[in-house]
Amino acid sequence: MKIDHKRGIRMPIRIIISAILLLVQLSALFAFFFNLSVHSTGVFTISTALGMLMVIYIVNRRGNPSYKIAWIIFILLFPIFGISVFLLWGGGRVLPHNRRKMEKCEANYFPYLKTDEETKNKLCYFDISHSRQADYLTHESGFPIYDGTSSEFLSPGEKFFPRFLEELRQAEKYIFIEFFILAEGEMWDEIFEILKEKAKSGVEVKIIFDDFGSIKRQRKGFLKRVRNAGIGISVFNPIKPSFNMFMNNRNHRKIVVIDGKVALTGGINIGDEYINRIERFGHWLDCGIIIKGKAVSSFTVMFLSMWEFTTGEMLDAKSYLTDYSVDAEGFVIPYSDDPLNDRNPAEGIYMQILNSAQKYVYIATPYLIIDSSMISTLKMAAKSGVDVRIITPHIPDKKYVHPVTQYNYLELLESGIRIYEYLPGFVHSKYFVSDDKIATVGTINMDYRSFILHFECGVWINDNSTVADIKEDFEQTLSKCKEITLEEWQHRPLLSRLKEAALHIFAPFM
Repeated sequence: MKIDHKRGIRMPIRIIISAILLLVQLSALFAFFFNLSVHSTGVFTISTALGMLMVIYIVNRRGNPSYKIAWIIFILLFPIFGISVFLLWGGGRVLPHNRRKMEKCEANYFPYLKTDEETKNKLCYFDISHSRQADYLTHESGFPIYDGTSSEFLSPGEKFFPRFLEELRQAEKYIFIEFFILAEGEMWDEIFEILKEKAKSGVEVKIIFDDFGSIKRQRKGFLKRVRNAGIGISVFNPIKPSFNMFMNNRNHRKIVVIDGKVALTGGINIGDEYINRIERFGHWLDCGIIIKGKAVSSFTVMFLSMWEFTTGEMLDAKSYLTDYSVDAEGFVIPYSDDPLNDRNPAEGIYMQILNSAQKYVYIATPYLIIDSSMISTLKMAAKSGVDVRIITPHIPDKKYVHPVTQYNYLELLESGIRIYEYLPGFVHSKYFVSDDKIATVGTINMDYRSFILHFECGVWINDNSTVADIKEDFEQTLSKCKEITLEEWQHRPLLSRLKEAALHIFAPFM
């Protein structure tokens, strides 16, 4: 086993072998087609023709223009090899059997979620503009609107974590946990102690984590230790040395459901950096939200669907869903997005908020790797007089990705959008807040992976005090940021511009 000295966690041999075997397969595929085309004029001509046909196909198919451009460049450079890789991984395509499998899982649980027409009509009566957002989100995601739900926004992670533990300790029937990263360390140790005690006392505990997100963050025997504690655990999409296109689709969601009464989501994974017990990229700024009441049912259904998808075990939804309600103001829609259908509520709701804003839209995001449609929507809002402000990290987590975020600064600044970088470290919070009325908090980055390739989730909130809390968090964060000015950005070094431009071409792959 190889040791990752930075965290003291062993890097599994499996990921090393998988990476080596995949690289060998890609190298062999490339060498075969390259040599074939170089030593045969006929093959070279045919490969060029096939490349052009594939380019025509990509141009005319539905999909993101920026995503198309990246693939077109790749295919024109390496025609046959590029076509082969595109057919395996490109275009956001999914294997039909995975699509059918997820549809079957959702069909087992989604019918339990019913739209309350009275609640829907109440929002429409009091706030017709934002009721259209709700209608869009319900139509696109399949999740209904709720009243009778309270919400509590918590930032940063070190403020969120004690409340997380407090809610776990109050569990009486079941605890569902779903994370992209489940890393061993101090944070997990405190959670695991509670989970072990709860499982011992008869509380049902189930965990899902993504293999890619967690594979370097756990010691040998992790699954066995968890299962020996009486806890059900499932690994989403295990990493294998294969060309399976589904390997590119990861479960980026963060969901905790307790007794059907409480749910938590946000940007925070289980890892010590998220609560600043260790420092990785300066101060890690993240957030989470806790909801209680009717809307928890949607998060319960999200987890049950994913549990069946990963394990094949169908659970009795009626055993986990409740009619629990609290006396609370406003409206809430939990929602999820996945790459196994043709819908895109994650990006769509961001655009809806920008399109309907009257005064301001404040955005926190770790990445700003966006396509022409999102850029146009942001610019249109700013040019219409809306105060659009965006906070991004000053210290990036991936040095090759941050220049792609910065590539978009100039065009946005020229349209009047104000951009800030968080000086103490890395911003991992993902939220929009607008007009003191609307906010959405969740796992969704402003990048291609969140919008196209990953399983994501969030909470849309209307007309309650949590919106003001999110706005306050944004304004407090601004005091620790440096504003990027148009004049400054126009005079940045030529080398930086060239690096941003080169990496931007391949932004959809990041």
